[in-house]
Amino acid sequence: MKAIVTVVGKDQVGIIAGVCNRLAQYNINVLDISQTVMEGYFTMMMVVDLTLCDTAFEALGRSMKDYGESRDLSIRVQREDIFNAMHKL
Repeated sequence: MKAIVTVVGKDQVGIIAGVCNRLAQYNINVLDISQTVMEGYFTMMMVVDLTLCDTAFEALGRSMKDYGESRDLSIRVQREDIFNAMHKL
């Protein structure tokens, strides 16, 4: 199963490394990543593979959200199919 991870917040050192390390703790592989900084604000979108993750999806989402809040970031994890359905024209 794939998921979409979005990260938004004020730019700071180590955001990508921190998020990727946190995902690696759950055996989650990053398949694709796009990030940018606009006027001091960092945004990142990642496609990740949850195949080897044995943590419940809701618990994973909560953990990533809590991690983000500890760094003053907004981190959201969505199932790929739901993300695609929400963004269909």
